[in-house]
Amino acid sequence: MTDTHTAPIAIREVTLAWSDDLALDLDFMDDTHREFVDLLAATELADDETLIERFSALIDHTDDHFGREDQWMKDTQFSSSNCHTSQHDVILQVMREGMRRGKENGDLAMVRQLAHELGIWFPQHAQTMDAALAQHLQRVGYDAETGIVSAPEALPAGEIHGCGG
Repeated sequence: MTDTHTAPIAIREVTLAWSDDLALDLDFMDDTHREFVDLLAATELADDETLIERFSALIDHTDDHFGREDQWMKDTQFSSSNCHTSQHDVILQVMREGMRRGKENGDLAMVRQLAHELGIWFPQHAQTMDAALAQHLQRVGYDAETGIVSAPEALPAGEIHGCGG
């Protein structure tokens, strides 16, 4: 008799799925956020053989995503010294360290935990820091394609520093 029993496959779940609760009513920002959520889900659902590849794609997207937001802030007088940009820097640093450990040490459990934690962190970041940025971009009439501000009179008198004050 042949044993056809195989080891159980780990059932993976995503921590975060796109929903209207994450939408900020600014298409160019929502599209970027939707892509982040999709790549995060792909990372969480990845098998061990593709986990590092998926996490690498998430890091690449996140680096570009944060870079765009940071540029939007600069274009509209949110200073690069604000806490929003600082949070971006910390998240990318942690993600890159996770990638290093995953590649060098084979610590896939840590990469999976990091992906899970990103799914917990992201909604709060989007609904606070990104929501404030989205409102600001709408108020000044910012065009992400051209970098043009159509309502310069709505720009702050000076750069916004700290956490928006």
